[in-house]
Amino acid sequence: MINKENNSQTPIIERTANYKPPRTLSSWLIGRPLSTADAVHETIGKGVGLAVFAADALSSNAYATQEILVILAMAGAQSFGYVFPISIAIVLLLTIVSISYEQIIHAYPEGGGAYIVARDNMGDVAALIAASSLLMDYILTVSVSISSGVAQIVSAFPEAYEYRVYIAVAAVNLVMLINLRGVKESGAAIAVPSFFFIISMFITLALGLVKYFTGSLGVVVDPPELVETHGALVAVTPFLILHAFSSGTSALTGIEAISNGITAFKEPRSKNAGITLIWMAVILASLFLGISFLTVQTNAVPSEFETVISQLARTVYGGQGILYIAVILATTVILILAANTAYAGFPRLSALMAKDGFLPRQFTYRGSRLVYSRGIAALAVVASILIVIFQASVTRLIPLYAIGVFLSFTFSQFGMALRWWKSGHLKSDQEIVVHGSTLRFDPLWKLKMVANGFGSLCTAVVMMVFAVTKFHDGAYIVLVLIPLSVGVLWLIHRHYNNLAKKLSLDNFGVIPPHAIRHRVIMPVSGVHQGTLAALRYARMLSDDVTAVHVVIEPADAEKVRAKWETWGGGVRMVLLDSPYRLFIEPILSYITDIANARQPGETITVVVPEFITDNRLAGTLHTNTANILREQLKNMHGIVITNVPYHVHEESIV
Repeated sequence: MINKENNSQTPIIERTANYKPPRTLSSWLIGRPLSTADAVHETIGKGVGLAVFAADALSSNAYATQEILVILAMAGAQSFGYVFPISIAIVLLLTIVSISYEQIIHAYPEGGGAYIVARDNMGDVAALIAASSLLMDYILTVSVSISSGVAQIVSAFPEAYEYRVYIAVAAVNLVMLINLRGVKESGAAIAVPSFFFIISMFITLALGLVKYFTGSLGVVVDPPELVETHGALVAVTPFLILHAFSSGTSALTGIEAISNGITAFKEPRSKNAGITLIWMAVILASLFLGISFLTVQTNAVPSEFETVISQLARTVYGGQGILYIAVILATTVILILAANTAYAGFPRLSALMAKDGFLPRQFTYRGSRLVYSRGIAALAVVASILIVIFQASVTRLIPLYAIGVFLSFTFSQFGMALRWWKSGHLKSDQEIVVHGSTLRFDPLWKLKMVANGFGSLCTAVVMMVFAVTKFHDGAYIVLVLIPLSVGVLWLIHRHYNNLAKKLSLDNFGVIPPHAIRHRVIMPVSGVHQGTLAALRYARMLSDDVTAVHVVIEPADAEKVRAKWETWGGGVRMVLLDSPYRLFIEPILSYITDIANARQPGETITVVVPEFITDNRLAGTLHTNTANILREQLKNMHGIVITNVPYHVHEESIV
């Protein structure tokens, strides 16, 4: 048996590689490569953190009120008076959810949000449901925010309408490049436009309120065409109000992003992240209520041709002057950069899940700028596909949006309620450490449990209302995709678990015996310097070497035989006749026969000579049978494959 305790004789040598990546086109686009030691300098403060993680939540002000109006429009313009009361209800829900995530930030300082909370308190299945919902939310965040930003451009420049999809896809890739440059640089890039949006909107709302209370506000001049209601007007019913409420809850999207990205903040991380969350909630609630109130007072209408923000701004500023253009520009930029929140959250969540074995391990890889570059690229690709499918229409994308958000809200809050219940049953000096979180007795556990439980109930009700009211609008797609996504994630996890069991050393107590025989098989297509170089290497491995040549043309086989008798050094050669002029199949069949007849402890190595030219164009003129043979052989069990390259310098053929 192996003595795992006594390993003092094992030499361990530590060495640092001196290689430094050269400057390439990639480094010009995303910046010079950063070393792992630079990670501590890539963290961000509260101000930049607000720009990075709150852009999505803040930008939802640009379309949340409009989405309420779209639903109320089915009952006619006289129903628009319900917008502000509905907005107040949404802000109350925002308060409940924000309090819950404030608790999560301090309870789980390593990040992970709803995924980690659900896995810690409710098990793997609940965690996968929450994670699938969040991943879908992040993808839709990019699609919706970019599409909404493009809608602002179209409002100011209607001639750009037919190019909206191209503009949106280009914007997705632009934000991807910004994020590939690293958290610190991407945060610095969006901090100025984010605060410009906040300031410009507060100025607009303040001026609008002043004009309202002084009686000089007025209403929208030349309002755009009202969004189509697809049928006769309906009465204002509780169902219609709930429908409008569920559409307006898109204002809450992005609230969870800070809890997923706590590790991006400077120390003390939890404190800085928690303060940033409070700032975000206060700003979001203020802007949302202000926009909703003034929208009603100015008689703004929902339209595909001009947004509510555009109508509100030109009413407040008395036309499309420079201040109007500034608001539209700020709103457009913040909507496009709102996708940055998803680019900050999606890769981090993907990395956590990949570390747990629920996503491909490649998502844990940090690129040259210390960001999870593969997660960023994957997000950009999927979001672009959605934009193309739904033609960059915010109204068509919104029904897919909030179900995933509120499902993750529900799981996170219910998970926290269970956590407080467990906390209440611990002794005052007892603590439990799980998933990077320490659980201790909390004297306020009953109050917190009730608060989170009530919040979970509220978000669950909203989620069900949204699923019912938006079902025919496309919400059914999400209800189908989430279970499918959970199934795929579970299959990935099962694969990694099975592989880990097969590779585990836990029950590997005996070192396998040394091979008592080493047989080498070397395919030979012709006899030249490259073949002899491979033969020299094969004879270093074993005295039992067999060269194999597939006879396709008898005349060529005779030339090979004659040269081998001269240069083969007495090594035996097997000539495989191939009447159908096949090359790979006869060799595979021969190796299979040898492998099936081998003795216990016998090792078979296939040495494959490989011709390598340093001229890529000239290389296309050669049949690379070595790669083809290697690809086929690696599927055979118990066979070692070794390539012996023979490098030849060739002059350019052009």
